[in-house]
Amino acid sequence: MISKQKAVIEHELLDDYEVGDFFIETPKRAILGKGVFMHVPAGEPYQNQMEGLSDRVASALKKAKEQGHPRPVVTGAVPFDYYKKACLLVPESIEIAPSLQLEERAVSGSASVTVNRLISNPSPEHYKQGVMQGIERIRSGELDKIVLSRSLEVSLNEPVDLPQLLRNLAYQNKHGYTFAAPIEYGNQKASLIGASPELLVSRQGMYAIANPLAGSRPRSENPVENQRREEELLSSPKDLHEHAVVVEAVVKGLRPLLKTIEVPEKPSVVYTETMMHLSTVIKGELLKADISSLDLAIALQPTPAVCGAPTEKARQAITKIEPFDRGFFTGTIGWCDAEGDGEWVVTIRCAEANGDSLRLFAGAGVVSESKPEEELAETAAKFQTMLRAMGIDTEQLKDI
Repeated sequence: MISKQKAVIEHELLDDYEVGDFFIETPKRAILGKGVFMHVPAGEPYQNQMEGLSDRVASALKKAKEQGHPRPVVTGAVPFDYYKKACLLVPESIEIAPSLQLEERAVSGSASVTVNRLISNPSPEHYKQGVMQGIERIRSGELDKIVLSRSLEVSLNEPVDLPQLLRNLAYQNKHGYTFAAPIEYGNQKASLIGASPELLVSRQGMYAIANPLAGSRPRSENPVENQRREEELLSSPKDLHEHAVVVEAVVKGLRPLLKTIEVPEKPSVVYTETMMHLSTVIKGELLKADISSLDLAIALQPTPAVCGAPTEKARQAITKIEPFDRGFFTGTIGWCDAEGDGEWVVTIRCAEANGDSLRLFAGAGVVSESKPEEELAETAAKFQTMLRAMGIDTEQLKDI
């Protein structure tokens, strides 16, 4: 059990968050990074930014240590499109404390806001048409799976209270990964904020863990109905196939980097505040000690859980079907220290916030058995994580 003294430290980390800081709370720890000691440089323009990224991160950590940083850690976010620049840096100061996720936390204050405008991009009808296009590509043999998403553009009557929103997300989502990080598009700055249920990969010492999620149902307030939905999820050929595609890809990505690998025969079900997901925890021992958490993340990003399969064909199809740039949505956010340890989380259940506007995101996995109406409903359910934390009346989502 976490002592009272440690609890105070962790609460201070969350309470000390300011716009522009890096914050992440995982089931194990909370991390707060303030200021900028050093930026991790980008790769060559118009080139694959993932190539050489791990080396650039290792170089930044080494330079920071040589320049007197007492505890260099790289923090930040990597976008979905690997031709776009990552936003990674070594904070001026870094604080790490035990997580208090399972402690009783009452949301103090309210992040309730008045909405001036709420726009789905694409519209619900166009989203369903996009799902049909994805199904056609799958049935033609071009793809095995594609993940199609939409954004919800929210305009408010006042600037978002990001520290309160982050606190609400942390308090309302007790089993996932709550995060906030500064991001940039050209000269425009914003904050990436969210509460993801999905660990991409973590590394501690010589061991790695990945926890892909795929196959979902909305949660009900009725426990009996939840049990029925869980049993349905565990026996659904459509969802089990969707999940198996993701697990197979994660194992394929990790295998060259691991000496041993453990994969459960069947998935289990994990719950978030608004959803339930099929889950498989994959564990393994690293092949070499110099394989960092970021190396593992690059080998996996993006998984079929957020992109599709085959990956490159699905990515190309997404750019043709989706009418917006995903940015850092379905990328990864996390940290890596000088020893290579770290955690990287899939950036879902998130929003980009800038002043009085936010852009929320939600996606659904499409396979041959998918139904457009059901995938649309799944995205609406996934928006709930952010909307609830913001205090937005979800009745406004009826026609969106």
